[in-house]
Amino acid sequence: MSGDAGPAFPVAYSFRVAFFAGALMDETSFQEVSGIGGEMQVEEVPEGGETRFVHRLPTGVKYKPLVLKRGVASAGSALAQWCRMTLEGGLGSQIRTAPVSVYLLDEQGDPLRAWLFSDAYPTQWEMGNFDAMTSAVAIETITLSYTYSIRIL
Repeated sequence: MSGDAGPAFPVAYSFRVAFFAGALMDETSFQEVSGIGGEMQVEEVPEGGETRFVHRLPTGVKYKPLVLKRGVASAGSALAQWCRMTLEGGLGSQIRTAPVSVYLLDEQGDPLRAWLFSDAYPTQWEMGNFDAMTSAVAIETITLSYTYSIRIL
């Protein structure tokens, strides 16, 4: 048995999220990012005259919402303003979409993996519970919808 432990797996706590609107809009630290992934939707079609087989035909890819959690940021941050414009503005004005990138980082802070979420916009902005019996940080959760995602690295 050799002393070489082999390649180390990337750690899930080292990541970065970047928002773009023409130029870099906001690059923010988050406590948690979830929802990266997609699922091929299928339609089941029975084989004509043969009851033992069902064909599963692809109909499209369904994406989960991208969910971001962080400590409550300044109301003046670009991300907070984007959420307010979208969610408090009603549908009287056009929703501004923006590409969002999520980077999984190595030990030196360089990207190991990266995903691009196209035409993202906030669909939910939620404050965590306030509890006078704990000293936990106030957390906000931002849920984004998007057209599609691709792995870019």
